[in-house]
Formats: sequence, structure tokens, C-alpha cells
Amino acid sequence: MRRALTLVALVALVGVGAFAAAAWIGRGDGEQTPATTAPPPLARLTIIFPEGFTIREMADRVGAVRGIAIAKRGVTPRLTREGYLRAVDRAVAPSRFRTDVTRDSLEGFLFPASYEFTQETTARELVADQLAAFRQRFRTVDLAYARSKNLTPYDVLVIASMIEKETAVPRERRLVAAVIYNRLRNRMPLGIDATIRYGLGIPGTESLTKVALRSPSPYNTRIHKGLPPTPIANPGLAAIRAAANPARVDYLYYVRKPKSLAHYFTANERDFLRKVCEYGYACD
Repeated sequence: MRRALTLVALVALVGVGAFAAAAWIGRGDGEQTPATTAPPPLARLTIIFPEGFTIREMADRVGAVRGIAIAKRGVTPRLTREGYLRAVDRAVAPSRFRTDVTRDSLEGFLFPASYEFTQETTARELVADQLAAFRQRFRTVDLAYARSKNLTPYDVLVIASMIEKETAVPRERRLVAAVIYNRLRNRMPLGIDATIRYGLGIPGTESLTKVALRSPSPYNTRIHKGLPPTPIANPGLAAIRAAANPARVDYLYYVRKPKSLAHYFTANERDFLRKVCEYGYACD
């Protein structure tokens, strides 16, 4: 009876919620054991990495989603922008690529997709999930044609990253891949400005200056022949498959049509220059 009165008094003083966490349970032998309460359920959160995001853009997305989780869901994830970048720096490329990766960079290997996480998920776990997704998807890609052209799996990934940055119309992926293959075969500079932007950190909202176009950066594919040293983004599966299996056409040039996301493709330089002038980009 005395114990019951004491418990009633405790409830009145601290409230039902606090009492539930601090209640005592008799063990039947005169001893008492503190009750344990179940931890709060983990929040189910989602982060989406679009195709063509760079590592830096993915890190920014992690920071933005974390802020939303705090403000809108009332939970504070362990994931942070800085932690994500550290986890990427410490991770290694899939084993089949390591002999071809000449720079310590995971660019290209962090598969863009939707990932679920909780407030307890670490950056290391998220990066591991992205690498696992990449390995799973890349295994489905037929590399026979690329190998016949003496291209390695890493070369395909580099090409896929350029396709991802250069195309907005799905049917053009294999056409842009064909231009890249044909230019490599003819030992022509690729001339893809997206590589210059990546190498110099110039966003797509800014124009490329003459200084940038003459930059000695190894990512300047206007002056350096061959592929850039690393991927310039993290491509999706469609771009990777296009990079492994380009269209069988002789195109060497393309230029974006005015007020459109589509491009004009041609194998003739004079035709290309005529279109460039017609579209109002430049006239010699």
C-alpha cells in the first residue's frame, strides 16, 4: 500500500511521460529494477542524386537534405556535407577499375539514384550503398563493342560522364557517343566544353572565356587529344550503355539548336560551321 501511494505521488510530480521512463518494476524478491523504454523509431528519409551530378554537387545535396530533415521532420541526421566528402575521399574505386584509375578520384562511381536513410545512417554507409549500386548496374552493361575499339571499362565510364553532361534528349545519347568514338578514332580533339568547365570549376551558368578555352588544364579537350583523365560527373545507366554501344554513324560534329535541347549532327565541318553561323553562335 505504501509503495502504491509513493508511485501515485511520483506520477503527480513528474507527469505520466517522465514516470514511464523512470518507473520501477518489482522482481518478486524484494529488489527493484528500472524499466527500460524502447528507443524512438528511426525516421525514414530519402535523398535523390540526379544523373550527371558531380561529387561536389552530391555533397551539396546531402547538406540540403540534412537541413530539410532538421527543419521539416524534426530529426538531425548524422549525415553532413563535410562527412560525405571525407567518406568519398577514404573510399576506393571498384576493383575492376583500379588499374585504370590514374587519379585518386571516385568521380563517376557514385551511382545517381534515390537512397533511403535514417538519422543514424553514416556518410560511409551512404557512399558504400552508392558504390554497390554502381557495381550492380555496371555488371549489366555489354562492353564487347567498346573492347573491340580498345576502350577499357574506365574509358566507357569517362565517355558516359560526357554524354550525361552533353545531352538532355535521351535519343541523342548514342549519337554523342558516336561523335566521341569517331573523334578518338581520327585522333581529333573531342572539343567538349563540359570537360573544361569541370576542370576549371566553371558552372554552366557562366560563359567560357577565351582564357578558359586556352587553359592548359588536362580537362581541356579543345587542346588535348584523347579522353579527360577522369569522368566529369556520375552518369546513370542509360548514359553508360550508350557509351558502350554508340550509334553506327559517321558524325563528327554537333551543335545545339536555338531555343531547343536538341542538337544538329553532321560529319562535315563546313556544314557544321554553316549551322553554327545560322544559329547565331559565331560566324567566320
